[in-house]
Amino acid sequence: MPLNRRDFVVSAAGLAAMGVARGSAEVMARPQVEQRIAPPPGPVVIASGNGVAACNRAMELLKQGADPVDAVVAGVNLVEDDPQDHTVGLGGLPNEDGIVELDACVMHGPTHRAGAVAGLRNIRNAASVAKLVMQRTDHVLLIGEGALRFAKAHGFKEEDLLTDQARQMWLQWKETCSDKDNWLPPPGATQPCSPAGRQPPGFTWGTIPCLAVTAGGDLGGCVSTSGRAYKIAGRTGDSAIPGAGLYVDNQVGACGSTGRGEANLVNCSCFLIVELMGRGARPEEACWQVLKQVADRTQPRLRDQQGLPNFQLTFYALRRDGLTGGACLRGGNRMAVHDGSQCRLVDLPGLFPELAQP
Repeated sequence: MPLNRRDFVVSAAGLAAMGVARGSAEVMARPQVEQRIAPPPGPVVIASGNGVAACNRAMELLKQGADPVDAVVAGVNLVEDDPQDHTVGLGGLPNEDGIVELDACVMHGPTHRAGAVAGLRNIRNAASVAKLVMQRTDHVLLIGEGALRFAKAHGFKEEDLLTDQARQMWLQWKETCSDKDNWLPPPGATQPCSPAGRQPPGFTWGTIPCLAVTAGGDLGGCVSTSGRAYKIAGRTGDSAIPGAGLYVDNQVGACGSTGRGEANLVNCSCFLIVELMGRGARPEEACWQVLKQVADRTQPRLRDQQGLPNFQLTFYALRRDGLTGGACLRGGNRMAVHDGSQCRLVDLPGLFPELAQP
């Protein structure tokens, strides 16, 4: 059942008593989780709210005996191919120069291997390139021009990822959200800029994480994104970094995230959530614990007038036994969950649910 904030305080106190709360000086030895967390009765797949098609495709492949990473990457590819989804792949929102740059990461539970790309241009299926980095190199992360050359060497074709719709959204941002250049909106346009300054209209952060566990208890995860819209060219978020925007431990579970990637980069959020699950926390409890840590550590410039974080951050967690859970800083986000029979969208609790989406 979803936790309210009173329940969370109790849960956090319990975790603190176990020595896993922030500030604990003792590094606990993890229990024998491989004996305590049994495999699920059947495969389970979860994703962010834009990942219903991804969950359906991944579940279809898992039932055919596919490897969990192969399954989730195939699912994520469907979202990367959708020009109407401006969070990933083709049609993703560009950097401040109007160039789409993609980040992606995969992690394979049985081998504990990972592969990732950052700042990848002109290749829509960044998740597939990240999988090849894991499978066909001795590296974990390739970036920029090197990632592009690697993709082309494996037969990926270059294309312009900036669709007309995404281009118009980028132009709208340049024309209405900067008082430091000579761009002007078209005649009659009245959309004001955010009081915060260069706050883009439309999507600000966008990502799809997809996580799966097989009936045998093997886990895999994938995350793909076009990153923070209108970012500085070369900006790399959490989605390309194992442990930040994605983490998989085959003995315990997996976690993925959407939202402000910088918050995950400085907190190693997904790694910590999986560790908390390994120490006994339910997925939702672990997500709330890390959200509280993120909120406590948020810089003053990123707080609103109430002193609360002015950004969104959402976690999606899957335990090895098939138990799922998630949470977000602000209310309003949903998680796609496929239990083998159907995919449904689940509302996620917010740490500060009274706050509107940023």
